Amino acid sequence: MRHTLAVSFTLVAFHAHPDDEALLTAGTMARVAAEGHRVVLVVATTGEQGLASSDYADGLATVRTAELERSAGVLGCARVAWLGYDDSGMERPVLPRAGARPFALAPVEEAAQALAALLREEGADLLTVYDPAGGYGHPDHVQVHAVGVRAAELAGTPVVLEATVDRRLLQRVLRVVARLPGVPADFAAERFSHAYSAPADITHRVHVGAYAGQKRAAMSAHASQGSADTGVRTLAVLLRLPRPLFRVVFAREWYVERGRRPGGKPLDDVFATLRRR
Repeated sequence: MRHTLAVSFTLVAFHAHPDDEALLTAGTMARVAAEGHRVVLVVATTGEQGLASSDYADGLATVRTAELERSAGVLGCARVAWLGYDDSGMERPVLPRAGARPFALAPVEEAAQALAALLREEGADLLTVYDPAGGYGHPDHVQVHAVGVRAAELAGTPVVLEATVDRRLLQRVLRVVARLPGVPADFAAERFSHAYSAPADITHRVHVGAYAGQKRAAMSAHASQGSADTGVRTLAVLLRLPRPLFRVVFAREWYVERGRRPGGKPLDDVFATLRRR
């Protein structure tokens, strides 16, 4: 059993859409909260352009907002905040839409100032963002990196971790998952040959197997994103995994700390840099 630490830190997890937190940082958030630290979840958009079945055609933003609140509750978040931008969708290039403010088209300085105000208000010690390529390249994920890095500079947040995935391990897992019945072609390992991070670049490998139940519950909270009129969604496939296999697959989460030279055994403590000050 992990115990509350004598020193308490504040972690702000910055994500693009509801359900991103469940996939990339949920285990870390649950672990950090359980260890007695403050966890704040900031989301740029309500994800209204997300793929979902036609049952959610009206009011998807409202549905996804509620789903995120449930996920945050499961993970032990002390606060949820929204930047108020619109989901940009996956199309490239991102085009303006009448009456919308797509996050990917927002001026970086404008969005960073808004996030920096939250970081200052919370006295954030650590901010999580995505890697420069946005993991798999979603325009809003790329923008999270740019906005988050700039916001940390403005607010003086001392540690920034880029949430990522060990690319080599991801491809191994996908080759296993691809054998399950009904798994879509999106799970082809070759699609991720340049996504996320090479093992040599990773600075943190955080053990979160003890919180796999909370991570699974956070994923389950996003029911709309497991739905589809045709085909099978990624979230639905992951939630089909038997619980023992799910725990193995999601036993770790990975980060690249900005300014830290990779090398040696990856760290298990997201606050390692802060503890050494």
